[in-house]
Amino acid sequence: MATSDTATATIGPQAASTVPWYLWCAALAVTSAYVGGYWDISWHRSIGRDSFWTPPHVAIYACGVLAGLSSAYLILTSTFDRRAPLRDASVRLWGLRAPMGAYVSAWGGVAMLASAPFDDWWHNAYGLDVKIISPPHIVLAAGFFGIEAGTVLLMLAFMNRAAGAGAAASHARRRLEWLFIYVGGTCVAESLLLKLEYINRSQMHSAFFYLIVAIGTPGLIAALGIAANRRWACTAIAGVYTLFGLALLWILPLVPAEPKLGPVLRQVTHLIPWEFPLLVIVPAAALDIVLDRTRGWRAILRAPVAGATFLAVFLAVQWPFADFLMTPAARNWFFGTAYFDYGTRAASAYAQYRYYGIEPAALFRRGLMFATAAVTISMWIGLRVGLAMRRVRR
Repeated sequence: MATSDTATATIGPQAASTVPWYLWCAALAVTSAYVGGYWDISWHRSIGRDSFWTPPHVAIYACGVLAGLSSAYLILTSTFDRRAPLRDASVRLWGLRAPMGAYVSAWGGVAMLASAPFDDWWHNAYGLDVKIISPPHIVLAAGFFGIEAGTVLLMLAFMNRAAGAGAAASHARRRLEWLFIYVGGTCVAESLLLKLEYINRSQMHSAFFYLIVAIGTPGLIAALGIAANRRWACTAIAGVYTLFGLALLWILPLVPAEPKLGPVLRQVTHLIPWEFPLLVIVPAAALDIVLDRTRGWRAILRAPVAGATFLAVFLAVQWPFADFLMTPAARNWFFGTAYFDYGTRAASAYAQYRYYGIEPAALFRRGLMFATAAVTISMWIGLRVGLAMRRVRR
């Protein structure tokens, strides 16, 4: 991560005072991929996979195209145009010049587009409707995370170079900070999207559920919040995830749909969304408070306090909320627990609003110990990465 202070003076007054179009394009790319991914899961739950060229797939792979266009523009102009505003704030790689985020985003776009024929072959070879976690989907997710990481690096470089560069740059930095928080929220949303199969309401009274949530996501929220360097940044980032979840929960059932694959165990007449978003916004707010009050602590001491706080608050709010989701009061459009996909068996615990199994107390305590260790490690990595992200200049 290059940290040369000369970059601030060489990016040009226009670049320092406005949010460039390619950053908006990158933000649109990550939005398209997340919405398309969520929509695709809903499509599989409601219709099945009727063809490769479904609208959700088009939205997903549009992310790769948009990221490729913005990255190619940055790489080509910074390499061949000696007057390009970002030329002196670029990194040399294989004879090319560009901000580091452009290279990472370009790789992510290539990976996403390369996963398309792999995914089509996989479905044709092993079945038309498969789980979220499959080899082509992992390649797709890796590409998407590459685009997200590249977008984050690009925005960080602009934000950090704008610091202390005058009133116009300060105004641009504030806009970039909010755009960065928005992109950070999509990163958190995507991290939980990949875990959907392991975090449904029937699993919310198991230690495994809290372990799955503790792996990666709290550290990601902390890293992005520290990098944003704003009050209540973690809360705002978790709020973006929450708003996405609520919007898709409420909008998708308005779209007519019917199954095209069998066996059809339950009649479906509209797109089936996922569940009410997890209440991570509450522990994210607690994390903001802890990070503010432990600002001068070393990461080795700060991580267990922040991690344990996040996990304890999340357990305190999600556990009783899970009980509420099992009641008839939650079976409406607002909380969305009345939605079932066409393959849901009537005798399943999920369909009967039951938990999959109550763990013995000793096993639950052991699982929470693993979850505490996982959230501490995740938080330590997030704290270190977040501080490093503040120094990104190129």
